[in-house]
Amino acid sequence: MTVHVVRPEGVDDPARPSGGNVYDRRVIDGLGAVEHASMATVPDGAMVLVDGLLAGPELVEEAARVRLVELVHMPRAEEWEGAVLRAAAGVVCTSRWTRALLVEQHALDPDRVVVAEPGVDPAPLTPGSPTGTALLCVGAVTRLKGYDVLAAALGTLGDLPWSCRGVGSTAIEPGFASGLDPVVRLTGPLPRAELDATYAEADLVVLASRAETYGMVVTEALARGVPVVASDVGGVREALGGGGVLVPPDDADALAAALRRWLTDAGHRAALRDAARERRDALTGWDRTTALVAEALAAAR
Repeated sequence: MTVHVVRPEGVDDPARPSGGNVYDRRVIDGLGAVEHASMATVPDGAMVLVDGLLAGPELVEEAARVRLVELVHMPRAEEWEGAVLRAAAGVVCTSRWTRALLVEQHALDPDRVVVAEPGVDPAPLTPGSPTGTALLCVGAVTRLKGYDVLAAALGTLGDLPWSCRGVGSTAIEPGFASGLDPVVRLTGPLPRAELDATYAEADLVVLASRAETYGMVVTEALARGVPVVASDVGGVREALGGGGVLVPPDDADALAAALRRWLTDAGHRAALRDAARERRDALTGWDRTTALVAEALAAAR
């Protein structure tokens, strides 16, 4: 079966890394799919996986021309989205949370919505330092990713030693990024090798996002045995398992309390490191993700 994939431009742009781009690239390569920038070049009757970022009401008509499966990274809550998903031969999403939301919002048959959680590559264990002072946040420097919440939390911890790097593009919301408190040391996006080295130096990964459908940063940290403190939003709970601590979103005080405990309680740090390593053993790779997407495509034939 030849699979066609319609995906956004910039999937391979190192200056615009994102979880969705990584997911698309790994699945496209795993399926050996034919890539398209738009539906216009997809032949009639083809099996096609469409990234939901490119979805629009016109896909209802396209669903009569091809065997269309939509990959939903981030639900839109638009009326036309429901019409497209109901017209599609199948739906793939990246977390159980997303599936439940789509089913509720658009009255979908849950059996037609396949969850294919993002995979993660194996990585060496990071030993961590005795004091646990190296904090890391990975993600585009935007309000959605909660960098302002993280900065506010860190601003209350001036009586303790710590450092915090923020790895991600500052070009998406440049005004937001330039106005951010410098308690978070921004590096911009890093090439894969440098990002791996940065993870290897981290004691704790912090994800203060206001919204996430899964949170691939979480499993990237856990693959290295690095615990995570994260906002309890979307599918983050699924990604984290027991490998860290969840805090309410948009709550700098709760985040500060979690970070203070990490920095001051050696027993707590040891317990979280053990939990992260236990969760590490349960993570699955991109071959599993690709297999689940392939099953969804086969069922849609």
